[in-house]
Amino acid sequence: MAENKNSRARIEANNKYNAKAYDRINIAVPKGQKDIIKAHAERKGESINGFVNRAINETMQRDGE
Repeated sequence: MAENKNSRARIEANNKYNAKAYDRINIAVPKGQKDIIKAHAERKGESINGFVNRAINETMQRDGE
């Protein structure tokens, strides 16, 4: 029987890759803001993560970083 795409081995491999390839930042927003951010990102065709990364990159570029 073939493994499904969410097998334990697959999840562990993804977690290992993510730990090596990405830094994680945990942010807190006021209650209700997450839904507003998510809706905005979806209107732009982005995930929350994609939107936050774009916002950070654009702000740093504008600030001359």
